[in-house]
Amino acid sequence: MALFDQKNFNGEVFGAYVDQTENLNRNELLKSGAIVEKPQYASLLPDQTGGNYLTIPIKARIGGTANNYDGNTNITAESRETYTQSRIVVGRANGWTEKDFSSDITGEDFLPASQEIAEYWDDVDQKTLLAILKGIFSMTGAGNVDFVTKHTYDVSDNATEYGFKETTLNNAIQKALGDNKAKFSLAIMHSKIATDLENLKLLAYMKYTDAQGIERDLTLGTLNGRTVLVDDNMPTETAKAKYVKAKQTDKDALEVVDTGATKGQVNKADVSTDVTGAKAGDYVVLLPAGDVYTTYVFGTGAIEYTDCGAKVPYEMDRNPEKNGGETTLYSRQRKCWSPVGISFKDGSIISPTDEELEKGSNWQLAQNNKSGAEKYFPIKAIPIARIKTRG
Repeated sequence: MALFDQKNFNGEVFGAYVDQTENLNRNELLKSGAIVEKPQYASLLPDQTGGNYLTIPIKARIGGTANNYDGNTNITAESRETYTQSRIVVGRANGWTEKDFSSDITGEDFLPASQEIAEYWDDVDQKTLLAILKGIFSMTGAGNVDFVTKHTYDVSDNATEYGFKETTLNNAIQKALGDNKAKFSLAIMHSKIATDLENLKLLAYMKYTDAQGIERDLTLGTLNGRTVLVDDNMPTETAKAKYVKAKQTDKDALEVVDTGATKGQVNKADVSTDVTGAKAGDYVVLLPAGDVYTTYVFGTGAIEYTDCGAKVPYEMDRNPEKNGGETTLYSRQRKCWSPVGISFKDGSIISPTDEELEKGSNWQLAQNNKSGAEKYFPIKAIPIARIKTRG
């Protein structure tokens, strides 16, 4: 390991150690199989403007109405629809300075240093992916809203299903893909939701046997035949207590009255802010304040990933004068994350920040680019959905 001191640092070999390091932070979104690597796109980037924005064609499935084959009917040939999808490269860099940093990357201390940096970049990548997911579910405009609406199952304000129930996942994937729901294979959820399901005996964790022969739980579970990954980086938001419409037969339902509410009733003035048009004789339920949790559901290959590479991904700089001697390790990466069938619109951005990735206005469904005859990438071919529930 003496090769890796401050005088003779080998960035290429150091990078190989980083790549080999197992992620210990359980960033399950990166290990889920929902992300597939597409290394071939890296070589195409230099040929397109800027080297940071790539537009590729997507071939639609062949279709059309079959002609009658009777010896008299002509065969009418049809052309295949083609969509174009654009991808943006996300570049990130950082550096770490230590007065005695060289000891962390030499000898016995070298591997912990590479492990720590690998985990750091896994955290950065996951933050980027969550920003992208937020962005595509914030899209607006024709076609895009259809995807957001049909691929979102929000029951956080539902009188009877505001929590994650035994039917929630199945209902969500059916809403998103209909008869193609079998494409979904994996859900990623917050530990609070997973614990709720475990308490209801709906979620079972897979097990493994450790080196001492003891059987232990993995962070992998199963629900409705789908693998469940548990990760507390999944989005949460605070929800206030509110009244929602209900049926008389719903648990804890309250009857709306004009004034003078008694047990089992609520005054109209108290619910009118939450329930527009509420009138006497209606029924409502008061949902308690709490957190709303987002669960993402994916099919294999839902997001395509390309490591585009940086000219100098790792390098070390030594300043022998400052503070009696400092060593700084710099790291850079350029990666492309592309949800299948969805384009990043703005090719003028050199490298989008997470805030820019979160903007729905920067994303759109892949299109055929035919003015007056626009067609969008079929949303039933996009195996990405989100579920919003209260804990």
